[in-house]
Amino acid sequence: MSSGSNSGGLMSSAGLVRYFDAQDRNAITMNPKTVVAFCVLFGIFVQILALTIA
Repeated sequence: MSSGSNSGGLMSSAGLVRYFDAQDRNAITMNPKTVVAFCVLFGIFVQILALTIA
């Protein structure tokens, strides 16, 4: 690999890091425990639904 064939991976990802690192006041904020609880309840619902239909 020659030094002239730099893909610019680090430079191109710097803008994304800056974009996703910014806090937006209008963004929806959720507690991580709420997300985990919703996923667990949804999984239980799917399992019950699979047992009753099959």
